[in-house]
Amino acid sequence: MLPDDVISKKLITDMDAFWPLLVANGLSVLSALVILVLGIWFSGKARQWTITALRRMPNVDATLQGFFGSIIRYTIIIFTVLAVLAKFGVQTASLIAVLGAAGLAIGLALQGTLSNVAAGVMLLIFRPFRAGDYVEVAGGVGGTIIELSLFTTEMLTPDNVRIVMPNGEIWSQPVKNYSHSPTRRLDLIFGISYSDDIGKALAAMKSVADADERCLVDPAPMAVVNDLGDSSVNTLLRVWMKNADYWPLKFDLTRRVKERFDTEGITIPFPTSTQYTYNTERSNADQGTNKAAAEDGK
Repeated sequence: MLPDDVISKKLITDMDAFWPLLVANGLSVLSALVILVLGIWFSGKARQWTITALRRMPNVDATLQGFFGSIIRYTIIIFTVLAVLAKFGVQTASLIAVLGAAGLAIGLALQGTLSNVAAGVMLLIFRPFRAGDYVEVAGGVGGTIIELSLFTTEMLTPDNVRIVMPNGEIWSQPVKNYSHSPTRRLDLIFGISYSDDIGKALAAMKSVADADERCLVDPAPMAVVNDLGDSSVNTLLRVWMKNADYWPLKFDLTRRVKERFDTEGITIPFPTSTQYTYNTERSNADQGTNKAAAEDGK
């Protein structure tokens, strides 16, 4: 057993060797904690500053504001963590290389999903439609926009069917937005008989449109001959109205023009066709008779 004085000297020697190490590591831990706390605090502030700045831009959607704010926040947090690890002697260059390779692999695996995110960002920036607009997108799919997110767009069809489409399909195809303009044009085709008075029919159509207050005065309603069909003269009634009046006005004008035609004695003919019957047996017999007569004549 060692004497007490030897043990005391050994403890003092160990403490002398441990104290500088403790001070150095303690300062590293303390500075790492300070960096971590300040980094997290600053990331939250940077997110708020980004959202506030984007709110001043009228074309930037609220979803996009939060998206960019989150990107700024997590980017700062990543650099903060790397700075903290550097304080403990971790080789951050190797760690960054590993994270980069992992990010590349994940990006290749989620290529389709990331393309939808990119398309969602473009849709949120350029805003070809907004929530509540009636649009027709890829494949002739039409409906009212419910929500536009970074990955998908949700629509509701007129018969109350919910449709969820990837943003990539919408961004890569033409988009028809029927709600973009405050007014719309309506074209109605009515076929009348070739024996009817065209001027009388056109006057009746225009009179019906002029009597409806939903038809705009400028541009004024127009009734013209559109084309000459197989069994009818196809007339065109063209009117402009407010966007919200499109379908009610279409239904009402179609009925009222038909009723007015009935009152004026203007007929809407049924499609007709002329058929020619050709008797092949008789034709062959006639050809044989003619051939025999020709031979007798010789």
